[in-house]
Amino acid sequence: MTASSDPLAGAPGAGCFAAIDFGTSNSAVAVPDPAAGGAMRLVELEPGHVTMPTAVFFRADVPEHGPEPWRLFGRAAVGAYVDGLDGRLMRSMKSILGSALVEQTTDVGGGRGLKYLDVIAGYLRHLRTMAAARLGAPPRQVVLGRPVFFVDDDPERDAAAQAALERAARSVGFESVAFQYEPIAAALDFERHLTAEQRVLVADIGGGTSDFSLVRLGPQHAHRLDRAADLLANHGVHVAGTDFDRRLSLAALMPLLGYGSRGPARPGETPREVPSGLYFDLATWHLINTCYAPGRVAEWRQMRSWYADPRLHTRLMTVLVERWGHALAAAAEQGKIDVALHGAARLELHDIEPGLARELAGPETAAALEADLQRIVDAAVETARRAGVAPDSVDAVYFTGGSTGLTPLVDRIAAEFPLAQRVRGDAFASVASGLGVYAQRLYGAG
Repeated sequence: MTASSDPLAGAPGAGCFAAIDFGTSNSAVAVPDPAAGGAMRLVELEPGHVTMPTAVFFRADVPEHGPEPWRLFGRAAVGAYVDGLDGRLMRSMKSILGSALVEQTTDVGGGRGLKYLDVIAGYLRHLRTMAAARLGAPPRQVVLGRPVFFVDDDPERDAAAQAALERAARSVGFESVAFQYEPIAAALDFERHLTAEQRVLVADIGGGTSDFSLVRLGPQHAHRLDRAADLLANHGVHVAGTDFDRRLSLAALMPLLGYGSRGPARPGETPREVPSGLYFDLATWHLINTCYAPGRVAEWRQMRSWYADPRLHTRLMTVLVERWGHALAAAAEQGKIDVALHGAARLELHDIEPGLARELAGPETAAALEADLQRIVDAAVETARRAGVAPDSVDAVYFTGGSTGLTPLVDRIAAEFPLAQRVRGDAFASVASGLGVYAQRLYGAG
């Protein structure tokens, strides 16, 4: 997008700035509030909410330039999907960064195709518009949060992911783009409340990544723009909430559709196993729509003979034809939450088959998530090791990010740092608030 095609280009905006937490699951924006002496405030992105699901719904029944919006965002996007409007819901867009999908075109319904990166840009444009409404002018400068690693153990792809996000931000009108690690941003938010120096392990566990930073914080450090000397170590893994949902879906829901099953036994032959690729895609949010491609549906329609239990194939075809994949993903996510809160969950799947349901218990859920939880705990311990700080010398562990609602994970991380105070930040807004602190220091003086 050129400057002349920016719908906000005619408005005054020099010196306006914003901080954006573009999260895998939720997003938030902070801007300076003149009425509060320039203090940073979170923008109300939806009525009564300063955080918004990172979601876009493309309506197939509305023309792109018609009187009604053809793109809906946040809760409206999720609501349109739940209400059954014709179109496509996209979530977990951040997970695309660093992959080959960024430059690929995807069908968004109504005969329209968009590059995945343009989908991200459209979401950032919406956030910029919301910031402009609060500021009275479009922000030209922005601080964007980023995970410690977009991509694990691949610096080249990681750098490409940040570069792609910067291109998307500049394409919607941001002229100056700065980045700050999300766990560092959370640390800056926490630091405002400290009265003495502490060594703090920031655990930012969101939808797509689990990031850890061991940071020296305190009032004597608070006004430094460059905090490199206070960052003792950072580390992270590309494992978090959406991975938990995927693991749980594969363990508890996909077997109801035939995942892991075998075909009819034949004399002298080992029954063949049903191919697993489709099930992995059905359990991965941003790949679910690929399962609905006509050719793929037709292929699986012909595979009934692969199933010893034909009911499993019937359920699978119902999910593919009726496009229940995202509903299954949402059920897995809700099941994870319910088990964390209540120790058990019941997933009602009557739309797939009358009377179909799945009971979830705590031990089963823990077993499904064990490998991912251990990787995250190991990353926390490794962060302290890289900093040269003994676990019992960490003063506090500061938890932020939506997935810190998973109590077994928080307990296991905290147990590795036995003398540290356990502190919970705002699960969804701590990073945005900290990015606002950094943006004010970076751009506010200008």
